[in-house]
Amino acid sequence: MSLTKKIFRIFLVCLFIGLILGLVYFILQRTGLWEKFNSATKLQEFILELGFWGRFTFVFLQFLQVTFIPIPSPILIVAGSLIYGPFEAGLLSIAGILLGSAFAFFLGRVFGKKLVVFMVGAEAEKKWRKFLTNCKYTFVLMMILPFFPDDILCMVAGLTEMSWTFFMVTQLITRPISIFLVSYLSSGQVIPYHGWGLIVWAIIVVLSLTLIYLSSKYHEKIEDFIQNIFKKRKKNDN
Repeated sequence: MSLTKKIFRIFLVCLFIGLILGLVYFILQRTGLWEKFNSATKLQEFILELGFWGRFTFVFLQFLQVTFIPIPSPILIVAGSLIYGPFEAGLLSIAGILLGSAFAFFLGRVFGKKLVVFMVGAEAEKKWRKFLTNCKYTFVLMMILPFFPDDILCMVAGLTEMSWTFFMVTQLITRPISIFLVSYLSSGQVIPYHGWGLIVWAIIVVLSLTLIYLSSKYHEKIEDFIQNIFKKRKKNDN
């Protein structure tokens, strides 16, 4: 491909993404939703005002938080749980997040490194592409645990040799687990925010932070361990 064609392709990609971001930002500003992103209560009020269209908006917002807009997913899930209950909010979140994850992977796979760098930054792209290239099974664990940048991981995964099948199976397994955990736990129906519940919450936080630390520090050993399990199983099958 000639230099002129490469420049033209990059220009078209940037223009396409810029138009989408501009349109989304315009809609969010016009509706006043932009100011409500960091508050579950304000998001709840906004979605309730939409009545019938609230569910569609909720799914769309979950799609956006994985792809274009840095909306904290737990805030959306909590807002949804307050409106629709943990189960329905969980199902709606799964629909939006699965669509967003697939689209993020598609962007990375089709448009390549330049777009991903434009979206997430050169440092993040380099860091996570190196990680996912060597540790695709640890990726499964990271999609369950909180505090990992799921949106960035999905987009960068498209740059690696990870297959569509592996990526989507990972999403179908991990997303419902993490979403329903947040949906039900945040509702206070399973673990209350008082009394004995505070002790359980403290244990959950400590365990989560411990798992995040271990998966970050020992990801290579975890990857080797999982790969050895698959190799042994493959030998036994043969």
